[in-house]
Amino acid sequence: MSSCSRVALVTGANKGIGFAITRELCRHFSGDVVLAARDAERGRAAVQQLQTEGLNPRFHQLDIDDPQSIRALRDFLRREYGGLNVLVNNAGIAFKFDDPTPFDIQAEMTLKTNFFATRNVCTELLPIIKPHGRVVNISSLQGSKALENCREDLQEKFRCETLTEEDLVDLMKKFVEDTKNEVHEREGWPSSAYGMSKLGVTVLSRIQARNLDAKRKADRILLNACCPGWVKTDMAGDYGSRTVEEGAETPVYLALLPPDATEPHGQLVRDKVVQNW
Repeated sequence: MSSCSRVALVTGANKGIGFAITRELCRHFSGDVVLAARDAERGRAAVQQLQTEGLNPRFHQLDIDDPQSIRALRDFLRREYGGLNVLVNNAGIAFKFDDPTPFDIQAEMTLKTNFFATRNVCTELLPIIKPHGRVVNISSLQGSKALENCREDLQEKFRCETLTEEDLVDLMKKFVEDTKNEVHEREGWPSSAYGMSKLGVTVLSRIQARNLDAKRKADRILLNACCPGWVKTDMAGDYGSRTVEEGAETPVYLALLPPDATEPHGQLVRDKVVQNW
């Protein structure tokens, strides 16, 4: 591969929304598409399935909970492509509604993957995003709902335009800590681990976009969070009202924003429309 080849990467892409996003990028992105998955066997099976449809993604193993795995993928992208054009951070987890796991464990595990691991991916891969690159962080309106259910002073902190990434990390850690001490409700937190994890992703996206503007304004990289909607997947089960193809529409739209686009940037987008939150 030459370093001038274009490349798009989708994490958690062996099934569900990630798989549907990968399929659409294979059809419409001018360059290679890398399907990344934690389980190599399932990832390769997903690649084979797309090959039967006449599509040709590449596979690379990625466990976003493993910093070494993230760095190995970063090195592969640098070596093969000299960087990255499109990053879709889709990998994530959710506990079922009736899961008996104690809430503090759910909070720790959900934030570990959905927020902290996604942040680690961004820490390694954002520096190698090429000019006119596109970054899409899969979030959820459940994050906006969690924000509304936070105590007012916490809402102000999350909405603050000068909140730093380190400040956000401290807030996320405090939420987990308060669930362990069984004081999260008293401290003004909502009782949704998934919602809090996605609030973190949305706010992280706003901060990352500001940082890109401060450091790489001329590169015109666009970074956004999006809500794919309540999609029928292993995660949502039969509660979902949308197909995975419908869920993929907004992430793909953001991933393929034309080179001369200047917005949206640092926004939460649903159904291709910027959301107020």
